[in-house]
Amino acid sequence: MSEQGETRYPPGAQILVRDEEWLVRNATPTDHDGDKIEAVGVSEFVRDEEAVFFTGIDEVDLLEPENTRLVPDSSSYFRRSRLFLEAVLRKTPLPQSERGLALADRFLLDPLTYQQRPAELALSMRNLRPRVLVADVVGLGKTLEIGLTLAELIRRGRGERILVVTPQSVLEQFQHELWTRFSIPLVRLDSLGIQRIQREIPAGRNPFTHYKRVIISVDTSRTSVSTATTWNVSSGTPSSSTSPTT
Repeated sequence: MSEQGETRYPPGAQILVRDEEWLVRNATPTDHDGDKIEAVGVSEFVRDEEAVFFTGIDEVDLLEPENTRLVPDSSSYFRRSRLFLEAVLRKTPLPQSERGLALADRFLLDPLTYQQRPAELALSMRNLRPRVLVADVVGLGKTLEIGLTLAELIRRGRGERILVVTPQSVLEQFQHELWTRFSIPLVRLDSLGIQRIQREIPAGRNPFTHYKRVIISVDTSRTSVSTATTWNVSSGTPSSSTSPTT
């Protein structure tokens, strides 16, 4: 029997350690410290954080699927269940081979061909890390083009971490547009936002690694803390009247 078969924590199992839920990636027995468990965070405060636990040191509870408690949906027309299933479907990435726009007809915008073109370029397999410059004149919908591009990348699992950089004067407007039109929530991390959020997150945690989708001002982007992490997508608007880059 292999070492992997001797552990009771198979890959894919969920465990409860230090009051947080984790997903097991690998588990192997050790000589003195029990099982060595490599895991990634699932619950809110540790989401996507990697950690290693030893069952001889930490108390590790295996979350058994058969202990799942089924709760009846008493909402009208099974509203809660339908919302849950819709959320699961939206989180399921489309295959990379899917070239067509999957969300163009679901947002508050007119289906204009030139506004869909940046998203089509970003989805092209000719460049797995596309760089797109949107240089339309004022009033042609650069914000809509950026929002549609981000939404399509998110739908395909390529927009898990997003950084948006804007001038301070348009930061709030840009954040509002992406939320109301495309349902893309961005956490505002200007100087005031950082002070407020640092009171809500665990001590010592970098807000720019704690949140996946962030909007900041150009001044904040000059600090090293905002650039010391990896982003799937970054978007910038040089000014309210010139071209944004994605």
